[in-house]
Amino acid sequence: MLNCEMRRELIQHLEALADTRYQQECWVKGHCPPGIEYDEFDYVVHFIFDDTPLSDNPNNLIGVVLCDTLEADAIKQLTCSLNSIFDNYGMNLSDSEYITKPEWRDVVASAQKALNIFRQNNQN
Repeated sequence: MLNCEMRRELIQHLEALADTRYQQECWVKGHCPPGIEYDEFDYVVHFIFDDTPLSDNPNNLIGVVLCDTLEADAIKQLTCSLNSIFDNYGMNLSDSEYITKPEWRDVVASAQKALNIFRQNNQN
């Protein structure tokens, strides 16, 4: 049975990663939309890399947080994109520095792809 709360949190993180306007406004300027008091890239990193095994083996979370292998593969691609940023620049940049790196486009694109898959699965 899916953990709806964790899935909802993952989708919120995907939405943030897929939206460059949100990143600039909320993560950098601190002007988050109503209902979100504060957000930052670090929250996404902790959720994906520290709080869950999503970055290690997302297939293990099929049926728990993920619906199927399409979602697991999309999360693998996202973590690959994130790891590429961390490999190239380390883990100590500010949000505004990360989102200006050329590789950030891959992060946004992979998050958008994952988000589309998640939304499609939620409709079914």
